[in-house]
Amino acid sequence: MRTILTLHPDSRCAAVSAIEVEAVRREAGMLSLRYLVSGQMDHVILPPPAEPVRTDELWRHTCLEAFVGAPDEAPYAEINLAPSGQWAAYGFEDYRQGMAPLEPFEPPAVVTSFTDRGVDVSATLRLGSLVGLPWRLGLSAVIEEVGGQISYWALAHPAARPDFHHRDGFALDLPWTGRP
Repeated sequence: MRTILTLHPDSRCAAVSAIEVEAVRREAGMLSLRYLVSGQMDHVILPPPAEPVRTDELWRHTCLEAFVGAPDEAPYAEINLAPSGQWAAYGFEDYRQGMAPLEPFEPPAVVTSFTDRGVDVSATLRLGSLVGLPWRLGLSAVIEEVGGQISYWALAHPAARPDFHHRDGFALDLPWTGRP
């Protein structure tokens, strides 16, 4: 399913004109994500290619994110994907509580390519702890522009300040109708 992220009302971003995200649940515990960031990419700070390892605090710079939880259940997962190839995955027991590295977690292959419109970042993730459950996703992005300005993009912005962990921002349902 393809959807469009919106800029938080308190954010400004001159470089990026649109962010589209395609989220597909190919198997019970597998999520494929593709972020298409359009705009003047020479005005966006993109981290340089790096070793594709788990890295904390990716959200401080240009980073693409997915939050995955089951409807009406407190635990959720946070996935961070950097255009550099680095990634992070965390599990939470409840809203911003009980954060721990999501384990076991198979490292995703983050693939970044450039187009005439912008940058295309994709990854496939295995979320074993959520196999067989219906999923509700919060899709988001942090964009850092040259000059240091940060903007926040998401499916929904339920709070006055950007808050990707807010469950009302988990606005995309990806049900599972098959067998786990």
